[in-house]
Amino acid sequence: MPVGGSKPIGLAPRPGAAGRLAELTASLREFGRRRRTLITVVGSLATAAILLLLLAGRRHEFAAAISDVAVWVLGVSVLAQIVALVSRSEAWHLTIEAAGGTVDRRVLYRASSMQVLGSVINGHLGVAARIAALRRSSPTVSPQVPTLIAAEFPILAVEAVLAALASFTLIAPLGLPWWLPLIGVAVIATVSAGLRHLALRKGRELWSGLAVLRTLRGGSLVIAFVLVAVLAQIFRNWLLLHAVGVDASIFDAVAVLIALVTLGQLPVGPTVGAAATVLILGSDGVAAAAAAGVLMTVTGTIGGLCFAAWAGADRLWSRSWGRASPRRAIGSRDCDDPAMSRRDLAHVTTALWNLSGGEADVAVDVAEVEDAIGRGRGDMRTPLDLQSLGEQGVVVALADGSWALTPQGVARVAQDRELSDRCDQRD
Repeated sequence: MPVGGSKPIGLAPRPGAAGRLAELTASLREFGRRRRTLITVVGSLATAAILLLLLAGRRHEFAAAISDVAVWVLGVSVLAQIVALVSRSEAWHLTIEAAGGTVDRRVLYRASSMQVLGSVINGHLGVAARIAALRRSSPTVSPQVPTLIAAEFPILAVEAVLAALASFTLIAPLGLPWWLPLIGVAVIATVSAGLRHLALRKGRELWSGLAVLRTLRGGSLVIAFVLVAVLAQIFRNWLLLHAVGVDASIFDAVAVLIALVTLGQLPVGPTVGAAATVLILGSDGVAAAAAAGVLMTVTGTIGGLCFAAWAGADRLWSRSWGRASPRRAIGSRDCDDPAMSRRDLAHVTTALWNLSGGEADVAVDVAEVEDAIGRGRGDMRTPLDLQSLGEQGVVVALADGSWALTPQGVARVAQDRELSDRCDQRD
């Protein structure tokens, strides 16, 4: 019986079905995060056991299919994988650059090579590995982690759109209803439109990662490089399927690629190639399909290791060259530095001139400069440009974090504008 002002004593309300489901989902997610390697090992062993069961009694067919493959076919397949990796790395470079990063292309490629090592365990781990490598190697000129994560979305969106458009190739092998690919296309198109809408928003680090979608040129270049990567992988699949004796069409090679990417999100490890080919083309011969899948994994891994080996050698060469040229390594930035081109410095200086009315020591906020030159808020290039101009005595940093033109800077801009006007009159 409740006493004055006290609450009745009773049992706590039991969580409903939705609450129990949420708790179970959270527990499974936490378990998966902590036991990722163990889950991948178990999943790989289970998938391998299923494949061995399917190949029971077909060992000689499997061995013959692999032994009949010419060496030049394996070489071309490895080269196709390298082309795919380089093309996707260049697409990543475009998204990082649009997000405000000023990372040198070679440094970014070296970070991208880390994805090869991480992807051996899981595709998600590969993405995390290259983001971590980029932040560790270039912390001052690369965007923050949320921006880097968002910079993956444009590439993933292009790949998803291509997969949705080609998903009709899965209808016959998997017995899917004809209308299911249409639903997939509609869903992916809606998500892509949403990403485009978010890309136009400014003010958050996360949206900055989608900045490449704000312009037609940036989006088109990303699509082009991703398309090259996808076509290289499709060609590799088709070549290896024919090499082991599977009479596969280009559509079959596309279906295998979709299956590879999809199953790659599961903890199946190195067995993903054989699992994908058997799933799509196993009805035409399990042994040959499994052999093609194994060769896809092997050539893909060798291509990735070649890319990673180049990255390691390039890193060692860069270090040795830096030690051999200390003057270059510790010297101040010059106009050849891609992080601070003359054009960027001129844009920032002009913006300060216009916002201050051409007067010295007039405070201008960094955000106003970024808006004036069409950059997103928090763009990494802006503070670097201002720092470079400060070293030249053109601008000065104020106590409140704003910047102002110096008398020297005002005189310099006035002189540049006068020369520009004279040139225009001559023309």
